[in-house]
Amino acid sequence: MTTPSRQARLHTRRLRSSQRLQSGPGRRTDGFARSAAAPGVEAPLVTPSQLALRRLASKIAAYAPHDGAFQLRLPGTYAVRLSRTTTESTYATLGPALCVAAQGAKVIMLDREVLEYDPAHLLVFAVDLPVSSQVSRASRKEPYLGFVLDLDPTRVAELAARVYRRGLPKASDSRGLYVGRTTDDIVDAVTRLLDLMAQPEDAEYLAPLVIDEILIRLLRTSIGARVAQIGHTKSEVQRIGEAVSWIRAHFVQPVTVDEMARAVHMSASSFHQHFKAVTSMSPLQYLKVLRLHEARRLMLFQRIDASRACHRVGYVSPSQFSREYSRFFGNAPIKDIARLRDEGFAPNDDADHG
Repeated sequence: MTTPSRQARLHTRRLRSSQRLQSGPGRRTDGFARSAAAPGVEAPLVTPSQLALRRLASKIAAYAPHDGAFQLRLPGTYAVRLSRTTTESTYATLGPALCVAAQGAKVIMLDREVLEYDPAHLLVFAVDLPVSSQVSRASRKEPYLGFVLDLDPTRVAELAARVYRRGLPKASDSRGLYVGRTTDDIVDAVTRLLDLMAQPEDAEYLAPLVIDEILIRLLRTSIGARVAQIGHTKSEVQRIGEAVSWIRAHFVQPVTVDEMARAVHMSASSFHQHFKAVTSMSPLQYLKVLRLHEARRLMLFQRIDASRACHRVGYVSPSQFSREYSRFFGNAPIKDIARLRDEGFAPNDDADHG
């Protein structure tokens, strides 16, 4: 059986190899086709300057004085510091969100899909997704430093309508997790947003404007068409996002695919197809992973025993829960939680918030 850490290394090597093969004149080296910063305008391929990244890193470090994720003054914004690489995966359900790395790198795994992001690449969650992650580049001297902004689908839709006045361009695909190029303009806007955190009166009025700027600049990048789908009422991503919200609200109950599909007014077959295209897993697989993530969180952070956690997340059979938990996390619930506690793994609930 391939362990999560070995899976990450194998898939990351394949991803990098694939990127090298795709590189060449007029081709991007991050796996994405070159696209315009605005409709009909070719955008140069640039990466953030070291000076801009250092400024952003210093701001994040000030708000994240030690390892963990720290919620900032403005709701939906977080500063993250992680000081060592990890081979043990951290599991969490995140999104919709924008993750920007100022220093270091992380690997994010969604089912069999593996993505790595770093200061040259940002990460976008289009819907809530149960993912695992590892820190692939960090040290005490140069820790991973990241910023996370929760995305409001309604606001994304409003701004997308202004950016794409002639109508939204067709997105290359509908996956709910993807990377794109970080730009100096985005790094600068995030840095200014963090500057505002120290000025409460100014932040109240100006921070929403800077967040809009970040979103507009994101919409004008090569992944802008995909970001625009997040809040677009007719998009596949938005409909599956609604389904995901419904599942998260009902996951402790015995639900079927037919019920999930009816909740978003789709046929069961169409729902299954679109759901897998966005989340990389089937609806029932998503439900199972969501339950297992929540059970682990309850046992680790709230010190609930396995039997109670099993029933709290919707399992009827403790033996089925134990089998599926062992298959997913690699150990039976009691052994897994004991090992994590022995290793001192007891961060706050937001410790893997990007």
